[in-house]
Amino acid sequence: MARLLIGLIGTFGLFTHALAHQMTPLVDAQWLNDHLDQEELVVLDVRSSIDNGGDADSFTGAHIPGSRYSSYTDDGWRETRDSVAGLMPAVSELEALIGGLGIDNESNVVIVPAGTGATDFGSAARVYWTLKVLGHDEVAILNGGFSGWQQQGFDVVSGDNGGYETTEFDATLREELVASTEDVEAARDSQAQLVDARPADYFAGETQSSAARVAGTIPGAQSLPHQSHLNDQNGAYYLDVEGLQSRINSAELDSSERTIAFCNTGHWAATDWFVLSEVANFDNISMYDGSMAAWTISDSRPVQLAREGIKQVKALLN
Repeated sequence: MARLLIGLIGTFGLFTHALAHQMTPLVDAQWLNDHLDQEELVVLDVRSSIDNGGDADSFTGAHIPGSRYSSYTDDGWRETRDSVAGLMPAVSELEALIGGLGIDNESNVVIVPAGTGATDFGSAARVYWTLKVLGHDEVAILNGGFSGWQQQGFDVVSGDNGGYETTEFDATLREELVASTEDVEAARDSQAQLVDARPADYFAGETQSSAARVAGTIPGAQSLPHQSHLNDQNGAYYLDVEGLQSRINSAELDSSERTIAFCNTGHWAATDWFVLSEVANFDNISMYDGSMAAWTISDSRPVQLAREGIKQVKALLN
């Protein structure tokens, strides 16, 4: 009997490994539909008000069968600390959040954005990055999100899906995926690649985020706007994989060089990090979650304006 039990455990382990092996960082609706009955699969819906994506009531009204809900904006995936918005919370807090969703270290997680806009995709990318930082590799994003799922005619259900138990999630922190302000300063000295994921008007300093004290970008940064990666296909937003290499070439980026993605608060940058790290296979890339909000918190760091060159933040504030 013991030998039979060991054999069953081993077989289950093979099934778990097989699903993880099949799951790529970006999965489509057909793949997800084909694997919904897998016990180790967790479908995590992170819709929020971003791009009018919805909320908990929207999830209750219609969602992918068996999926679980966690609001990207309201449930603690990011926090404000030391007057800087968008930072990664303490590891212990994230462990509790993830375990509370019934996700353990053996789960295969597919993150579902609303699919209603380019900024919305960043919600899934940021949760994906967070799980990777915490040492969890079995994770993917549903291309097209919930809108794409509906658009393609797959089944939806209603009701509050509370049919899962909380569990333990133990993190193994990958510090190399998180860039600090000191890392960015060192990167500027070492000529590493800094990638600004904000739209072109932010990069040029023509538009300023309320999260940053001044307009402009980090000197030497290359522009790779997050929204350039997403295409609107009849109301659902899909990642443009085919055009990615052309965008990388236009930004003059080298996949073998040390790279740090940033934006205003580490949300848009999550999309750049995802496409460069997980799709384009950049060798050494991290994300600066503090981004311009943290960079401009001190008046000693330089910013660059498209028409005026480099200035110290202090000079711009005076």
